[in-house]
Amino acid sequence: MNFLSLVTGRPGPSGFGSASTAEQSSFSVDHESFMNLDSGGASGIGLETTRVLALRKAHVIIAARNMDAANEARQLILKEDGNARVDVLKLDLSSTKSIREFADNFNALDLRLNILINNAGIMFCPYQLSEDGTEMQFATNHVGHFLLTNLLLGNMKDTARTTGVEGRIVNLSSVAHIHTYRDGIQFDNINDKNRYSDKRAYGQSKLANILHVKELSRRFQEEGVNITANAVHPGLIMTNLFKHSAVLMRFLKFFSFFLWKNVPQGAATTCYVALHPSLKGVSGKYYADCNDFKPSAFARDEALARNLWDFSNKLIASASASKA
Repeated sequence: MNFLSLVTGRPGPSGFGSASTAEQSSFSVDHESFMNLDSGGASGIGLETTRVLALRKAHVIIAARNMDAANEARQLILKEDGNARVDVLKLDLSSTKSIREFADNFNALDLRLNILINNAGIMFCPYQLSEDGTEMQFATNHVGHFLLTNLLLGNMKDTARTTGVEGRIVNLSSVAHIHTYRDGIQFDNINDKNRYSDKRAYGQSKLANILHVKELSRRFQEEGVNITANAVHPGLIMTNLFKHSAVLMRFLKFFSFFLWKNVPQGAATTCYVALHPSLKGVSGKYYADCNDFKPSAFARDEALARNLWDFSNKLIASASASKA
């Protein structure tokens, strides 16, 4: 993902680049027997990802907090393809209670799960705590997906074992992971209001997304599990994610219009990593513009990834204990 390739859209080693769309990066891939779960699949690049997954014959579950938006998204997809298999379930990633309820509801459907796309997120929001008492961006963008993934792993492992088909987990991260706090993850000050920076807090959560798949990948390799986990940077796309900084982003876009993508281009890397057969067995990587890209030093730190795993479990255990 060098500057010239980003501006020109010139394809990288994968054959795709910044100008590629989600349909192009998943062209001719048929996943008729696949079950996919897409958090935040009701709008923006999540909706485009859901649309393309459905176009490739996969059965897709949209996990969303706003059920009206999710049902509207489902109808839009069905209007384009009446044979599409798309369902919706309610999920609030800032609430461990909601995540557990979602997992129970999904598992009760007795569906196989091949692909999990952790897409939903918030960005640059003012300081606030989740209902579990965790800084909101970290709670929603990382802890929520961490818990959701753990609760669905049993299903994914069973699916991979019984079908012989590789499972895939895709975390949506961001190049913003390089702009985090000095220690990478503020383990001792995760909720410190005085140190809070909306930009660095977002970067911290996106760093956590990469570290999450790094540790997942290590654990899958140790267990011999046929599941991969990778992170992606979708690119700069003007979506509802920028609602807390819309004026600033529009100003920046005016002077950097050549760096921005449209929604179909923004969903391309997610669809490529989730579906493309060339990535069979590839795990623990970070992709941008449909190509392998080297993330920050923090994102490559194995010890930091392990510490984050333990820290995340402690946060979740603390939230559960407070509700007991």
